[in-house]
Amino acid sequence: MEAKKFVDFKKEELGVKEYVKYELGKGRISDVTIEYTPVGEKIIVSTSKPGLVIGRRGEKIDMLTRVLKKKFKLDNPHIEIREIMDSRLDAQLVADEIALLLERKGSLKFKVIAYKMLQDIIRAKALGVEIVLSGKLPSDRAKSWRFWDGYMKKSGDVATSQVQKARTTANLSSGTIGVKIKIMLPNTVLPDKIIIHDPAKQQPEEKPKTEEAVE
Repeated sequence: MEAKKFVDFKKEELGVKEYVKYELGKGRISDVTIEYTPVGEKIIVSTSKPGLVIGRRGEKIDMLTRVLKKKFKLDNPHIEIREIMDSRLDAQLVADEIALLLERKGSLKFKVIAYKMLQDIIRAKALGVEIVLSGKLPSDRAKSWRFWDGYMKKSGDVATSQVQKARTTANLSSGTIGVKIKIMLPNTVLPDKIIIHDPAKQQPEEKPKTEEAVE
């Protein structure tokens, strides 16, 4: 009986998360978490576009709060917005944006979209990124394509705890395309990284300045 109650509780919690993501729009929400406090439920929404999520004078937040009370029977829900400063370093936001671009521009542009996103993520100082597209792609070579740049840990504690992963789907008229993303963030700690401190480089010898000739 206790196991069934736990399963039902998790189903209701998942329903709340999916409803919040759906209402606030695909491509805007990275994650929704729920914390239970003595005064009620705190729903934390991680987004890179807090203004669009909140709405004018908080109208979207007010609407969501009313629905969560009525539809999901939450006692005292409180929605908190957590801003993501760089959307290019958030795997879920990147995956959703790729899916939206595929739906908007079509599957023929999948290589252009993937390579452009790779460049943007590496430009945001990520150590490595991997994009895998699979499904109804216009290609005779393979049913899935892998795009990557930088350095990516595939196993060990770093791969499981410090590599951001996300997946989503793009629904096109030709079929469904799966999108998988892995991002190794700039602050990732690599235990096998070796840093050599060279005293000569730390205190370079000053050289006399010379003028550079310009033709």
